Amino acid sequence: MPAPSPLTIATQSVQRLVKEEKSYRKELTQQSERIQKLETELKNGGEGADGNAEFVLRQEQKVRDETRAVFEPLNQRIEQAVQRLEEQIAAAESESGPAEEIKKAKEALELGKAVEEPPVA
Repeated sequence: MPAPSPLTIATQSVQRLVKEEKSYRKELTQQSERIQKLETELKNGGEGADGNAEFVLRQEQKVRDETRAVFEPLNQRIEQAVQRLEEQIAAAESESGPAEEIKKAKEALELGKAVEEPPVA
């Protein structure tokens, strides 16, 4: 089995980073929902509110903040990977590379460019 081409490697890199970013975004949403639920329970003094509730809330907020901190360096890595992929696409097109590889690369490029800015809230 031949080694993957630089274009394939760059394509897979962008795809992996986009998937990772999506996973962190989902995790952040889940954490925010848990925090909102804990805050509501704490305000209402409901069933879930015990002496430990404030501590748990602070811990959840800390985890959420740590997850948010991941986005800036991750988005920088995505930008770099997208730039490398653009260079590899240009090289492959100039050398009349495999059309299927170029097509997949362009699809991954669009995914990489479509990544949103890091969440603030």
